[in-house]
Amino acid sequence: MAGTLTHLDDDGRARMIDVGGKPETRREAVARGRMVTTAEVVRLLVADGLPKADALATVRVAGIAGAKRTSDLIPLCHPLPIDSVTVDLRPEGDSVVVEARVSTTGRTGVEMEALTAVAVAGLTLHDMIKAVDPGATMTDVQLVEKTGGKRGHWTRDAVEPAAPPARVRGGRVLVVSTGAAVGTREDTTGPRIVAWLREQGLETPDAAVVADADVAAGLRAALQDGPEVLVTTGGTGPSPTDRTPEATTALLDRPFPGIAEALRARAGTPTAALGRGVAGVAGRTVVVNLPGSTGGVDDGLAVLADLLPHLRHQLRGEADHEHGAHQSTPRGEQ
Repeated sequence: MAGTLTHLDDDGRARMIDVGGKPETRREAVARGRMVTTAEVVRLLVADGLPKADALATVRVAGIAGAKRTSDLIPLCHPLPIDSVTVDLRPEGDSVVVEARVSTTGRTGVEMEALTAVAVAGLTLHDMIKAVDPGATMTDVQLVEKTGGKRGHWTRDAVEPAAPPARVRGGRVLVVSTGAAVGTREDTTGPRIVAWLREQGLETPDAAVVADADVAAGLRAALQDGPEVLVTTGGTGPSPTDRTPEATTALLDRPFPGIAEALRARAGTPTAALGRGVAGVAGRTVVVNLPGSTGGVDDGLAVLADLLPHLRHQLRGEADHEHGAHQSTPRGEQ
């Protein structure tokens, strides 16, 4: 047996454990579940076509509320000062993945808060879709990751504290388009970028497609295995539903505003000034937002053709002889 049951006393009776002597640390937990339904119901859900409107927004709010009320629902959980809760919904074919991330600074972890958020979000999602699919099933609710406390960094796939994800010398492409996600519009930009990245020698799978509302979860999924390059297309304009720049900025460790400005300058049209795409590095992954038009993508790839090889060398910590030769020449000798 891995350990003792801390919620039982010496006589086997339930108790709330005393955490008063434990140090306060930053703690985070991630839980995940899956609502299995039909592809048609998922399309209706993303397109806000269900009898109950604002389904996705309602589910997210319900999950957040569930995390905050965990100690009221689970008898032996401590009330905790929660720092943040995010609930992401990711459509995948005939199902919707529900993921909750909860953090706190305290003396005990937030695993139960994350699990409760997923469970309550799943129940709410079932309520939203039961009119069109009463047979939908919420399944695989599980803790997938936690940090902080005595155990340190734990993941479901590792017995020991997890090492940083292995680097993948490859690329990823994320298409941000509600129309493409629900099948009402053909994606023409994703395959273009995938083909270009493969030409650069980057092993790149077919593009992932997400609705505008799910761009944050799509970005995290694309970054999970640490690719060298992640290129997004779409969601960079002034429309209220365009959220790609905000979601990207939240994940960047170092922004590269010069790349974003070069992309806008290359377009050479007045409307290019309305583009809000950003670029930078998340971990050691180069992340670049491109517009959702084929012309904007072609212009953006032309800019990246000049910049990306040098940037990849720099982030790998390898010598870039072609660029280094120019940099190492003293100014007075040029």
